[in-house]
Amino acid sequence: MIRVSIFDDNDSLRETLALVFDATDDLIVTGKYPNALTAVEEVLHNQPDVILMDIDMPGRTGIEAVKLIRQQTTRPKILMLTVFEDVERIFAAISAGAVGYLLKKTPADKIIESIREVMNGGAAMTPSIALKVLEAFRQPKNNTFLLTDKEKEVLQRLVEGDSYKLIAHHCTMSMGTVRTHIVNIYEKLHVNSKSEAVAKALKTGLFK
Repeated sequence: MIRVSIFDDNDSLRETLALVFDATDDLIVTGKYPNALTAVEEVLHNQPDVILMDIDMPGRTGIEAVKLIRQQTTRPKILMLTVFEDVERIFAAISAGAVGYLLKKTPADKIIESIREVMNGGAAMTPSIALKVLEAFRQPKNNTFLLTDKEKEVLQRLVEGDSYKLIAHHCTMSMGTVRTHIVNIYEKLHVNSKSEAVAKALKTGLFK
């Protein structure tokens, strides 16, 4: 049996999916939650194989929850289930540790197929989302943002998930210098957060 947890603030969708999954021979719902505030605790307690994670939920976004879960365990496969189709959120979710990205308009039978697919080691995406990802990776490698070598080095470390402390260690610079570089990176990339910077670096192929 594949153990599934659902995090979604849409009560109707959450309950409907739970009913459909429980009626499926190889699926069992281990938890269903209207937000991700206790996501880490619930996941560690219930040990789901697959998590369906909404993005826009009160208190904590699904992408933030994915990051926190991944800091504690690599076991569950995490599928984003959302209405958002923008490349920034897609790459932010993947960078955080999601293995799939489905739109909420996806039929229940396709969601079930996707759950089985990721359990078998695959990655599941709504076709329109997969196309956006392919288009993003087709963009030529460039440095149109005019990043310095040090800024590119710091950004590369951000993409790899390093903390500011690790970046300072690996790049042999002070924490203050790291913060200065990151401020400059945000300005040049026109972003406001680490996840946005990572998503833009991946989208534009800076490190291909």
